[in-house]
Amino acid sequence: MAKISNLAYVHPDAWLADDVVVDAFAYIEADVEISSGCHIHPHASILNGSRIGKNNEIFEGAIISATPQDFRWKGEDSLVVIGDNNKIREQVIINRSIHKGGKTVIGNNSFIMAQTHIGHDSFIGNYVVLGNSVKIAGDVKIGDKSILSSHALVHEKCHVGEWVLVKGGCRVNGHVPPFTVMAHNPIGYFGVNAFVLKKGKKSDDIITDIAKCYRHLYLEGTSVFNALRRIKQDVDPSNERDQIIAFIEDHDQKLAAVPVIDTED
Repeated sequence: MAKISNLAYVHPDAWLADDVVVDAFAYIEADVEISSGCHIHPHASILNGSRIGKNNEIFEGAIISATPQDFRWKGEDSLVVIGDNNKIREQVIINRSIHKGGKTVIGNNSFIMAQTHIGHDSFIGNYVVLGNSVKIAGDVKIGDKSILSSHALVHEKCHVGEWVLVKGGCRVNGHVPPFTVMAHNPIGYFGVNAFVLKKGKKSDDIITDIAKCYRHLYLEGTSVFNALRRIKQDVDPSNERDQIIAFIEDHDQKLAAVPVIDTED
């Protein structure tokens, strides 16, 4: 049977695996599922629509499946779906979807630090780190193995690719392609996320080719159209090059830190 403090409130219709630990003053509503190995710390609130996977630790004051902060939401039933092996630190707020049957998703093995806010219908990938007080608006996507440093802000409907580092306090107002470092305000391209890529066992040749791709996109003062053409001509095919090309082609109308240049050479 789950180990539930007699000072916690757990609705009788909530489903908790047999080894879940619920500390004093935690609050768990009816339409909740919490899988094995989870620990719910004091004063955490797990609200209707929470679907929590295995081995998650949810710290003091966190609120999971808070009602959306969006005027379009009219009380529809929706979800927050959390994968396995995540740490969700103090006073984190994760909003559920504004759409009936929709969901806000947190993947696996991520670390969400204190006072971070994740808006409705957002998708956070696997092995993501969100620093203290990161603010993520609705309909945002954060790719696997990305890091957003403390106080970063991501605007609605922005997509941050995989293996990205966004430096502290940066305001993301466009799509951020994979493998990059972004910094400053207004947001600017700062380089390739080489240190983390090496930790992820990407070869020096691959990292060099990634840098060539972004030299064309960010440093040569040409249009996105021409940057794509040069990448395809100058950089040897690889999974990483193709991932960059696909991201740019899908998001070229609102790439972060790329000047708008209409002319084609």
